[in-house]
Amino acid sequence: MSSMAYNSIAGILTLAVLYGLSLMSSVKTAVRGNSICALAMSAGILITMYKDHAFASPVLWAAIAAGMAFGLFLSNTVKMIQMPQLVAFLHGLGGGTAAFVGLIILLDIGAANAFDRASACLALTTGMITIAGSFVAAGKLHQLLPQKPVILPRHGAFVNAILAVMAAAFTLHAFVPDTLAQVAIFLLFAAGLAFGSIFTMRVGGADMPITISLLNSLGGTSSAIAGFAVGDPLLIAIGGIIGSSGFMLTRIMCRAMNRNLASILLGESSVVFGAQHPVAPPTAVFVAPETTGEDNPAAFWLASARQVIIVPGYGMALAQAQHKVKQLADLLEGRGAKVSYAIHPVAGRMPGHMNVLLAEANVEYEQLLEMDVVNPMFAEADLVLVVGANDVVNPAAMEAEDTPIYGMPILRVDAAKRVIICNYDDRPGYAGVANSLYRRDGVILLQGDAADTLERLIAAV
Repeated sequence: MSSMAYNSIAGILTLAVLYGLSLMSSVKTAVRGNSICALAMSAGILITMYKDHAFASPVLWAAIAAGMAFGLFLSNTVKMIQMPQLVAFLHGLGGGTAAFVGLIILLDIGAANAFDRASACLALTTGMITIAGSFVAAGKLHQLLPQKPVILPRHGAFVNAILAVMAAAFTLHAFVPDTLAQVAIFLLFAAGLAFGSIFTMRVGGADMPITISLLNSLGGTSSAIAGFAVGDPLLIAIGGIIGSSGFMLTRIMCRAMNRNLASILLGESSVVFGAQHPVAPPTAVFVAPETTGEDNPAAFWLASARQVIIVPGYGMALAQAQHKVKQLADLLEGRGAKVSYAIHPVAGRMPGHMNVLLAEANVEYEQLLEMDVVNPMFAEADLVLVVGANDVVNPAAMEAEDTPIYGMPILRVDAAKRVIICNYDDRPGYAGVANSLYRRDGVILLQGDAADTLERLIAAV
């Protein structure tokens, strides 16, 4: 296959991926968009194999079969609650592939000029940062590693030393390849591994959605750089799409949390998030949900409401209560109520976490409302039901200037007439800021596992 023909096909496949991504902007067409992207990527693999005369390679076919089998295994065994760590894990595999490509070029194939050597060095370094950071993030999300920030002694000086070693090794091998070549390659490998691990260990759980999005962007960027190293325009284009879209999503996440990306990269979030900021104790009414009728105001409010907004959060994911939420919503709709769902962009542990869980419970796409759409609706709603959400509904974000969530856009649950909160307890969320919503009139707090609380509420209604 000629280079011109391959480049033309690469352009067509890139457009197919872009079209698939555009379909993913709507929940209703997201599945179709994902299928188009998957087919385009599969075609890209086959076309590249044809160009490189690799169809006769049994090792390559064995690797493809093993990868497909592993992917099918994950798709059938990973639970929806584990989706954030799976996404982080897969980002890591993408970065690790780019690092492997860079390593092969530097150690085996060799690079013809300084540009190719520099590209291979960057692919190796950024790929190692991605795989190390993504695996640490997956470990945090899966609770194999501590979710709180981990700070080493003299952390800043250590990070600066790693960056200095990385820059020196890159300069040495890219421009003076005959001097300590293998030492420079080893230093690039080790420095990328160390930086990715230390950077992600320092990020707390509150910033994990931003971190996952940033690692996604870095994984795409490392793949694009590897494309430059091997001279493959398709890899450059697809990697660039992933890198740019991941970075745009990272910016959106930062705005949604009122966070500065530089402060996360520098580890400043570890100073403020997770600390306890004392506030007056909650005074919301607690009602045992097993009581019935007017003796249970929560059940009475639910039964009489005609416009209900449900706000899901990470607690719903932990309790795997999305099916109970849908069951209660169906019961209310059967009584003539209109039910909507308010989705905060950073609720959960990855972008779209709540959307995925509710889709698993067969919630209609049209009922999932973004923050800008739903916020004006809270004042008109008869009732708001909060299930496992804390920081994203905390009015302290507008009131408490000395807290880490001050200025963060929130779901304006505080504007509703009546609010029922199903949270595990009344302790602060991850940001360490007590929820002032608990101290407001017209709020009922039902403590305990969300799945159990909702089950008893359903029976009471």
